Amino acid sequence: MATDWLGSIVSINCGESLGVYQGRVSAVDQVSQTISLTRPFHNGVKCLVPEVTFRAGDITELKILEIPGPGDNQHFGDLHQTELGPSGVGYQMGINQNGTGKLVKKPASSSSAPQNIPKRTDVKNQDVAISPQQQQCSKSYVDRHVESLGQSKGFRRRHNSWSSSSRHPNQATPKKSGLKNGQMKNKDDECFGDDIEEIPDTDFDFEGNLALFDKAAVFEEIDTYERRSGSRSRGIPSERPTRYRHDENILESEPIVYRRITVPHNVSKEFCTDSGLVVPSVSYELHKKLLSVAEKHGLTLERRLEMTGVCASQMALTLLGGPNRLNPKNVHQRPTVALLCGPHVKGAQGISCGRHLANHDVQVILFLPNFVKMLESITNELSLFSKTQGQQVSSLKDLPTSPVDLVINCLDCPENAFLRDQPWYKAAVAWANQNRAPVLSIDPPVHEVEQGIDAKWSLALGLPLPLGEHAGRIYLCDIGIPQQVFQEVGINYHSPFGCKFVIPLHSA
Repeated sequence: MATDWLGSIVSINCGESLGVYQGRVSAVDQVSQTISLTRPFHNGVKCLVPEVTFRAGDITELKILEIPGPGDNQHFGDLHQTELGPSGVGYQMGINQNGTGKLVKKPASSSSAPQNIPKRTDVKNQDVAISPQQQQCSKSYVDRHVESLGQSKGFRRRHNSWSSSSRHPNQATPKKSGLKNGQMKNKDDECFGDDIEEIPDTDFDFEGNLALFDKAAVFEEIDTYERRSGSRSRGIPSERPTRYRHDENILESEPIVYRRITVPHNVSKEFCTDSGLVVPSVSYELHKKLLSVAEKHGLTLERRLEMTGVCASQMALTLLGGPNRLNPKNVHQRPTVALLCGPHVKGAQGISCGRHLANHDVQVILFLPNFVKMLESITNELSLFSKTQGQQVSSLKDLPTSPVDLVINCLDCPENAFLRDQPWYKAAVAWANQNRAPVLSIDPPVHEVEQGIDAKWSLALGLPLPLGEHAGRIYLCDIGIPQQVFQEVGINYHSPFGCKFVIPLHSA
């Protein structure tokens, strides 16, 4: 009877032009060969109209997704419907392009046609007998399109129950594999067993539920329990232990004294280290006296030149790139250093630095003007430098015209200020300014007038002089002067170097 199909959920394929519709059957008219769906969905999207009617000529395929129970189709019983057709006849729908449909009867074999379709009250408790074609058609469609239909987990559970209960009587029942399948079924029912009607429509009120939690009362209860039991599972902010870094001492120590160096005269400029220690500047006279007393106690000029050369070369190697530049993979990019030295002790310090740089595979070009008589310290340093791969030039024309990696300035000396008027000195200053390479000055003097070469870095020995802005960033190196030598000249000294021999200084 036609009333048996009212309320069924079906899927109607109308071809590529019209697409696929899903909905509940609300009317079937055999006279006009039409079928109507209420609350239809077109290609998975809900239609704007409440009902859609199809003619059999527009229907390519019709699939039954769900058969209603006795209570489901009672609402449609009062509608005037004609009979769908005699028992034992299946139905296939064809499609036209005009949007209407016509039901076409298709005879089916007597063995597969259902003789009676009982009305079910609950798909969980009562089996439904349908034809194998209908069962296979609906099951395959649900398997392929359950995601696109937007059905919830409740529909998945009903589909599984319907598939298991709607097996043909002549079809063999598959054997269960024991307790394991039963456990899996119980887990599926527990996870997907909720009906779709039981899902709430309103969103969960997080703020309202959070307001119900009295955090202060809960914490007070926890504190009361911990005080009574004598246990402490969490720390109170006031009683939380202090956390230390890996380089901090956990034992209590005396307050830190940052001013550990004092000088006997008024300080014109002060510096500070990275750790905050104050390093005062000294006058040129006091610095000269300090070196003289150290030489009297055994720190000879040769030792001082060696220490200065080592510290200056270490700083220069760092400025040149350190291990990133000086490694076996970069032998084709050897750094080039131009060394400008004068005929005095400051120049001997620069030659010592150049020798150490040449020993570290740096291409060193040493400029030293020709003089009839040289200091013994310079002669000794030149003798050692000549044993390296460094190059010595006496004319500025032999200096490279292209920019070098670093220029080391050792031209100036306070005791030989007249050298600033020499032509070779002015030419060397002009070359350094035109080369555009960064300049490192070793033990620069304090000039009342502006210096010819502006340095980017300056390296002071022992204690710094009150250098100005033209000296750039100031670094201090340890040349090995003992503490009692400082005390002998009136300086209360405590080493600021820590674990290093060269440290940066900042203006205090």
